Amino acid sequence: MPELTVESFLDLLLDNQTAGGRLATTAAIAVVGVMVSELVGRLLARRTDDVYSRYYARKLTRYAVAVLVLVALAVLWRAFAGRVGVVLGLATAGLAFAMQEVVGAIAGWFNIVSGRIFRVGDRIQMGGVRGDVIDITPLRTKVMEIGGPGPGDGWVKGRQYTGRLVAISNKATFTEPVFNYSSAFEFIWEELTVPVAHRDDWQTAENILGEEARRVSDSDAARKAITEMARRYPVPRAEVEPRVFVQATDNYMELSARFVVPVRTARTAKDELTRRVVQRLADAGIEIASATEEVTVRRADEDGPDRNERPPTAT
Repeated sequence: MPELTVESFLDLLLDNQTAGGRLATTAAIAVVGVMVSELVGRLLARRTDDVYSRYYARKLTRYAVAVLVLVALAVLWRAFAGRVGVVLGLATAGLAFAMQEVVGAIAGWFNIVSGRIFRVGDRIQMGGVRGDVIDITPLRTKVMEIGGPGPGDGWVKGRQYTGRLVAISNKATFTEPVFNYSSAFEFIWEELTVPVAHRDDWQTAENILGEEARRVSDSDAARKAITEMARRYPVPRAEVEPRVFVQATDNYMELSARFVVPVRTARTAKDELTRRVVQRLADAGIEIASATEEVTVRRADEDGPDRNERPPTAT
């Protein structure tokens, strides 16, 4: 058995024609790759005190070294010899397929910037998420999430912050509608619906609802905003004055007050309006109706039914 010396080992490493030489070179590349990965990872980790930054620096270094080792081994074993064109074609096709989401996100970023769909600070709904935009990158838009009025809109109701930051791919600007609540017109129309029994004075309830709606409505500012928006867009004239709409149903008279308020104070304005309307209706002796039944049951005494028993009532 021939003696293995440093010179013979170096000759073996440089011998890329025989299987033994290639195996020795493969082992050397693997060892060097592990050493470089650990060394570079530690050097990068020392440059930061953040635990997460150190973790991601080491992971990124390992991935990069692994790719370089694979490329070196492919060259060593001539895996692509005579098939460079085919390999490049397959690699290009695979890369295009894998990067389609990234390409779509970058195109969406150009769409956001050039089309002025929204900007940082706007309140939007995109990709099924509502919130205020806090950052726009070439790949994602970061939103401070808010709740919604629906049952499936999260645990926070009334368009208040939930505390979650949501990252949405910019590609969503092409695949779904984007709602902007505050770009050119920072107001929304709100409605408060109050049912009143047919037997009650619903005309008085209508007056109360109209007075309170006019008190919380920001019609003057909304009218100026519409005039300003009309200079940029051919928008029709919108009605911003508060109104009360009346609809008769089988159970009650339905009164709906429609009014305009700033988008970020909608819940506060509606809360204030509801409290005042309920109090004023109670002072006027007008009850808020319901389609449910209220039944009162009392025990009968020994002499017969309780004289104070009230029959079932429907409101």
